[in-house]
Amino acid sequence: MTTKPLKVALFPQEIIWKDKAANIDTLIKLMPTVHPETDLLILPEMFSTGFVTGDKEEVRLLAERNTGKTIDLIKELAAKYGMAIAGSFIADTGGSLYNRAFFIEPSGEETFADKKHLFTMAKEDRVFSRGHDRMLVRYRGWNIAMIVCYDIRFPVWCRNKTNEYDLLIAVANWPQVRVDAWNQLLKARAIENEAYVCGVNCKGTDNYNFLYTGDSAAIDFKGKAINICQEDSDIIYAVLDHEKLDAFRTKFPAWKDADPFTLTDI
Repeated sequence: MTTKPLKVALFPQEIIWKDKAANIDTLIKLMPTVHPETDLLILPEMFSTGFVTGDKEEVRLLAERNTGKTIDLIKELAAKYGMAIAGSFIADTGGSLYNRAFFIEPSGEETFADKKHLFTMAKEDRVFSRGHDRMLVRYRGWNIAMIVCYDIRFPVWCRNKTNEYDLLIAVANWPQVRVDAWNQLLKARAIENEAYVCGVNCKGTDNYNFLYTGDSAAIDFKGKAINICQEDSDIIYAVLDHEKLDAFRTKFPAWKDADPFTLTDI
């Protein structure tokens, strides 16, 4: 059975620092403008708040459970517009805070995974607890993995063992001062894993005066950008072709020569 192409929309959202209501309103207003044939809309890391660290109790005020208003709204929008929505938000589970990735399908099916590699230079590790499992989702015939921001610097964590995923989603708040690394890492993860990579960064300025320029891209298995940018739109579109991916993996099966390993979480 032939797997249909996956039509993705990347939204390099301009995030307003700590203003959940405004950021969620941005998403609500965006949805009617997304192409109706889109299969998957990808939002940046912590799309509703920005990358907030600092005082843990202040951050806790922005956190929600998986059954909170933010995810309930995401479910409502995914069902209404017939597309999956992915991103991350600040989650509170059992009193611990997490930078939690979500993948919500139009059917209401939900998948969550917490960021593993916490950005110690911004003291993220002092506020959030780290995750232990990489997200893997089966959606419309595609195997999809998802990571959050700093995770992309760690190739072992992203390794595509025996082609377990076809698409790697990376969501981020990656500042302009280091954005060249972000752009190169997207390509590297695509090439070494023989998979598509969709990276979505945010725009705006945070309270530490870091500038975010929204560098986002869909990268194919050869490391080439396949973006379709439309005038008068902040959305980046791409069509991912499973047949081309399969053909390349057959023609150039580097994945068969990958080093076997077992990842032990200490």
